[in-house]
Amino acid sequence: MRKMSTVQTDFDRIALVSPEGATHNEHYHNFLLRRLPSRLANVLEIGCGKGHFSRLLAKRSERVLAIDLSPEMIRSARELSQSFTNIDYELADVMTSDLPPASFDCIASIATLHHLPLREVILKMKAALKPGGVLLILDLFAARGLVDAVANPLAMAVSVSMRLIHQHRLLPPREVRAAWAAHGEHDIYPTIADVHDLCAEILPGAKIKKHLLWRYSIIWQKGSER
Repeated sequence: MRKMSTVQTDFDRIALVSPEGATHNEHYHNFLLRRLPSRLANVLEIGCGKGHFSRLLAKRSERVLAIDLSPEMIRSARELSQSFTNIDYELADVMTSDLPPASFDCIASIATLHHLPLREVILKMKAALKPGGVLLILDLFAARGLVDAVANPLAMAVSVSMRLIHQHRLLPPREVRAAWAAHGEHDIYPTIADVHDLCAEILPGAKIKKHLLWRYSIIWQKGSER
C-alpha cells in the first residue's frame, strides 16, 4: 500500500494534465445509477475526482458530500459544479475522516478503493450507511486465468473504440499517458476471488459483477444480509 501523500501527488498531476474524464469509469455510471432509487436524501462519494459522478448523484439527491484526497481534483470539481448547490466538495482522506454512523442513503466509490486497505474502508462505509442504504463500488481487479486472458483483446478493442468516440484519438496525449503510467507503477488490485471472499465475510448478500473493462462492481443494500 502506497503512502497517501504519493497518491495525492499522482492525482494532482493527473488533474492538471487530463481535461477528459476517466472514460472507462464513466462507461459504468448508468449501470450504477440504475441500482439506486429515484430520490435520495444524503449521499457520500469517496474519491470523487472531478465530480462527474457526484453531479449525476446530485440530480436525484438532496445533498451530496463528495470527498477526495487531491486538492487539484477538488478545485476542478468545484469549478465544474458551480450550478450544483447541493454538492459539498471536501478535501479529505476517508481513512482519517469521522464518518457519522448510519447517516447516508448511498455511499459510492469509483476506482478509489484499490488505494486503500480494502477490508477496513468497506467496514467504514458499511457503518456509515443508513439501514436500507445502498453501497455502490466500482473498482479495478487483477486479471487471472484463461477467461481473463481471452477477454483482454476484446477489452482492448472496446477501450480504443471508446477513446475514438469520446476523445477522437487513439491514444491520450503523451503527458496524460506519462502521468497515469507513473501512478500505476505501484498499484495493486484484488482478484475477483479476493472480492468474493471479502464480501462473503462482511457484505453478505452483495451482488458482485465482473465487467469487461478491467472493472468489478459491488452493489449491497444494508439489511440485505438478513
